[in-house]
Amino acid sequence: MPDSVLELVDMLYNMISDAWGVPLGAEKCVIKRDQVLDLLDEIKAQLPIEIGEAKRLVSARADYISNAKQEAETIRRAAEEQAKRLVDEQIIVRTARTKGNEIMMKAEERAKELRKMANEYADDALRRTEEAINEALSEVRQSRISFRNAVAARSAPPAPEQEENTAEE
Repeated sequence: MPDSVLELVDMLYNMISDAWGVPLGAEKCVIKRDQVLDLLDEIKAQLPIEIGEAKRLVSARADYISNAKQEAETIRRAAEEQAKRLVDEQIIVRTARTKGNEIMMKAEERAKELRKMANEYADDALRRTEEAINEALSEVRQSRISFRNAVAARSAPPAPEQEENTAEE
């Protein structure tokens, strides 16, 4: 026996198309009633099974489509959240870069100020040192002059006034 309702319907169709026509009745034919009824019984018996299978397939398809829609929605939401997170991260990165640049500019300005102050301090310290050295040099020169004068005074013959003062003593 055939396995599907379609095969049974095909058999029925062939049986009717191959049947002998009735004289003077082009639209009428002679078929074996028992064979046709057996085929129809078989169709009736298999039809609920195939309809049930078809319903099960339609239901499974509907479930599959529903699950696919839910999964697609879940993926869409996850993608939106990921996109929002990436946008937020980009905003954070941009903000951090901007603040970092501001901090670097302030640090560079502060470094320039500190270099200027250090240069001024070093220049002032060198100026004071130069002044102190010049004063010390002046004192050394004065000391040399005094020393030369003292040496010259000892090596020169005593002046007449000095001799009288030294004799009286």
